[in-house]
Amino acid sequence: MDTGTMSPAARDAAIAALTGAELDVVVIGGGVVGAGCALDATTRGLSTGLLEMRDWAAGTSSRSSKLIHGGLRYLEMLDFRLVREALHERGLLLSHLAPHLVRPVPFLYPLTHAVWERGYVGSGLVLYDAMAGRGPGALPHHRQLTRRGALRACPALRPDALTGALQYWDAQVDDARHTLFVARTAAAYGAHAVSRAQVVGFLREGGRISGVRVHDLERDREFEVRARQVINATGVWTDDVQAMIGERGQFRVRASKGIHLVVPRDRIRSTTGVILRTATSVLFLIPWGRHWIIGTTDTDWTLDKTHPAATRGDVDYLLHEVNQVLATPLRRDDVEGIYAGLRPLLAGESEPTSKLSREHVVSAPVPGLVAVAGGKYTTYRVMAADAVDAAVHGLNNPAPPSCTDRVPLVGADGYTALWNRRETLAADSGVHVARIEHLLGRYGTLIDEVLALVRADARLAGPIPGADDYLMAEVAYAVDAESARHVEDVLTRRTRISIETFDRGLEALEPVATLMGERLGWTAEQVQGEIDGYRARVAAERASQDEPDDEAANRARLAFV
Repeated sequence: MDTGTMSPAARDAAIAALTGAELDVVVIGGGVVGAGCALDATTRGLSTGLLEMRDWAAGTSSRSSKLIHGGLRYLEMLDFRLVREALHERGLLLSHLAPHLVRPVPFLYPLTHAVWERGYVGSGLVLYDAMAGRGPGALPHHRQLTRRGALRACPALRPDALTGALQYWDAQVDDARHTLFVARTAAAYGAHAVSRAQVVGFLREGGRISGVRVHDLERDREFEVRARQVINATGVWTDDVQAMIGERGQFRVRASKGIHLVVPRDRIRSTTGVILRTATSVLFLIPWGRHWIIGTTDTDWTLDKTHPAATRGDVDYLLHEVNQVLATPLRRDDVEGIYAGLRPLLAGESEPTSKLSREHVVSAPVPGLVAVAGGKYTTYRVMAADAVDAAVHGLNNPAPPSCTDRVPLVGADGYTALWNRRETLAADSGVHVARIEHLLGRYGTLIDEVLALVRADARLAGPIPGADDYLMAEVAYAVDAESARHVEDVLTRRTRISIETFDRGLEALEPVATLMGERLGWTAEQVQGEIDGYRARVAAERASQDEPDDEAANRARLAFV
């Protein structure tokens, strides 16, 4: 099977195909929902285009809590349908859609009340386990723990911060890599996928939308894509896209800012993740390789959508909340990385963001245009299927129903067998088995393509300076096959170096830029421009994270754009 390689040549071929004939469907938005729409449409036999104005997953889909879960708090809100749907999708992803990218993770729920809370939370987890079922992708059922048992699992907790605990299982994913793999799978099945391609207007025939005008940001040129149906899957940008056609749309989307902290694994002694109740929501401590992710916040954001900024207050809030239960408090200088993302929430006129809906909505505001918004990362595939159903209705031609519940992502087929052979793979390749395990969890069976680069060029066998979890071969592969066009693409999304190192990737910057320049044919001036641009980005983010409020942080972040 084609692996959906996204090389520079493949990008040129995709643009040629997009401009060569009228498509059935063109999707705007290269986040997980947009990529999911493209995969759903192309696997129904529809000619499909996918356009993203920045990099794949550059917005919300690379800045989540990185959980694939049903959502315990939605169960408490009595949103049983959403929880059941999300747990079903969790099972599909774990079992056969993306077992190479999605993996189980345990969570501890500390109890602070001796009697009633255990029964209350326990009954919710009984229902949670029952909704998940016992089929493929099923995880262990929850278990009850005494305080001693809880402290054995998580010695980092203060003994006086809990009376006992419950432990349950969910799953996690590198959201940016998963989104990329959804887009690559769509390309493998024939979708024409192009990043750095901004939709700047719509084509019309009478009162009907008949396509889009696109600005190719890499080559500073415009082209037109004609399509019988356009799907707007732009998340927090939904209203902005609707405004291009002079329509408010049938729903509104509000952006809720959530920030996360990343700290080294040795700062919190625990074999399990932790979920904590706060005054307004829940707080997660999530194991993340050699790190922890701590999050999240939930506040209204009305400023620049491209570069949401974390403030000093956001950081202090998360540290304060987590330190309520830790025996050894975290300090600000323990924080390696900070990232801020925006959730696209379906909005009424006055609700606080924590009360806005995580359900999704699909509408057809004008003939030829379908909009989809809301939802949560875990249910992206269902959102995509519903959006394509609406587009098919607008085509007035029959099309097969969605089949993406049976379409594994590239890298998934044969993954378990290859994982079982990882020691043999290590011996054959000369790469340490721990490194092979890390690569399998990022590429699945596509690991052979990465190792082929190592065999072809010994320079690529070494780790990235300052970020030795990753090989230089992964930088080359990001350029050759994963559509990486700028240093930021590699340091923030193809890898997570920008949030997993105290220097935000500055030590890795020059060697990464140099290697990318060799493979993309950059001049010395272009290489230096990439280096200078990334340093300015880091400086802007650090400056914003010292500001007291959103407005000041936004100004600081935009000062270096």
